[in-house]
Amino acid sequence: MYDLIAANKRNSWVLIILMSALVVALGVAIGAAAAQSAYGGLVIALGVAVVMFLVSWYGGGGLIMMVSGAHKIAHGDNPRLDNVVEEMAIAAGIPKPEIYIIDDTAPNAFATGRDPNHAAVAITTGLLEKLDRDELQGVMAHEMSHVRNFDIRYAMLMAVMVGTIALLADFFLRMTFYGRGARRRSSEGRGGGGAQAILFLIAIVLAILAPIVGKIIQLAMSRQREFLADASAAELTRYPEGLARALEKIAKDPEPLEAANRATQHLYIVNPVKSLKGEEGFISHLFSTHPATAERIARLRAIAPAAPQA
Repeated sequence: MYDLIAANKRNSWVLIILMSALVVALGVAIGAAAAQSAYGGLVIALGVAVVMFLVSWYGGGGLIMMVSGAHKIAHGDNPRLDNVVEEMAIAAGIPKPEIYIIDDTAPNAFATGRDPNHAAVAITTGLLEKLDRDELQGVMAHEMSHVRNFDIRYAMLMAVMVGTIALLADFFLRMTFYGRGARRRSSEGRGGGGAQAILFLIAIVLAILAPIVGKIIQLAMSRQREFLADASAAELTRYPEGLARALEKIAKDPEPLEAANRATQHLYIVNPVKSLKGEEGFISHLFSTHPATAERIARLRAIAPAAPQA
């Protein structure tokens, strides 16, 4: 289990480095092609990333809760949930996060925030109704692991990078399309049009491919962090079967999670638009926000034998 945790941490750092390199490469290419200033392009790319980071850092968590239709509950409003969250927070060695409820009958949950001191968990009413205490404890241990392992910060950072890449690529492609005549005349006046044309070609290819590659990297990191949170949850509860059973119930539940959307689906413990079926295939896996639920369950049950059924 500890080897799995260490491996997933290493893989996540590799993915973040690759994403950072992609942001830098796109900024340099666009700067060199559009203004013959690689340094200028890099400065613009970093500036956009910083602005998006600050907005996400100070307002991202609240915005996610608002979009998800979650409302905060006070201490004592739901004693069982409050007790389980507090138990798992103590086990993880982190402050107790704020607790939010989503009025939706589909079972699911997620954690958000920027660090353990500014974290929150959201749980659907369906999750509270359909899971027993061991299963609820497994889910909360998973979410506490996301907080403890700073997955919530990783997710925010990756979202900022993907957003930066998408904005830069879209701006450059629009500028290329609408301003191609002016650039052609400017290039002919300066000379060296062949070299400039090559730079534009490289930048255009990067602008088209970078958002796709960036999204693939983001999703790969998301899948790695889910495996890590599962392993960490088993460490906290010492009962991996509880989380395994919870994942089965959530994945098999037929009710759609109306509160979820494309912007938030990666946050949930199980992808709200996925199930135990239909997750196979290379392309499907490549663009999935989560590992296959069946694989997650198998890994959890490989950590320790399932408890005897009553």
